[in-house]
Amino acid sequence: MEYIIRKIAQKDKAEVISMMTKFYESPCVATNGSSEIFNADLEACISDNPYLEGYVFESENDILGYAMLAKSFSTEYGKPCIWVEDLYIKEAFRGLGIGSRFFGFIEEKYKHTIFRLEVEEENTRAINVYKKAGYDFMPYKEMKK
Repeated sequence: MEYIIRKIAQKDKAEVISMMTKFYESPCVATNGSSEIFNADLEACISDNPYLEGYVFESENDILGYAMLAKSFSTEYGKPCIWVEDLYIKEAFRGLGIGSRFFGFIEEKYKHTIFRLEVEEENTRAINVYKKAGYDFMPYKEMKK
């Protein structure tokens, strides 16, 4: 299947929010999100926000999925850090290598960068994709407030 990876644009907003809603309602994410959060995330992706960027996977004007990346710096590794915050591919397009290609895309774009992501333990399909892309589990748990 031929498709492109491009930045999220204003015209994608409704479809990306629909995918975000499905993603955050699934057991793949520990929180449910909200329309307020989804809109804020998309506005950050579409604007010139230096901390968040978003991408869609598009084939013949059909959006197959989306991803969002948050940028930071890792003092633990002494280099920039990209957090893969969201990676969602519509059910009909899973298993076609879109996730693996996206990892290659960001690794080429952000060389000399540490990449991190979170995954729910029961999301074995995603874990397999991440392991295939070279990701491994960290030996500690994260905390939040």
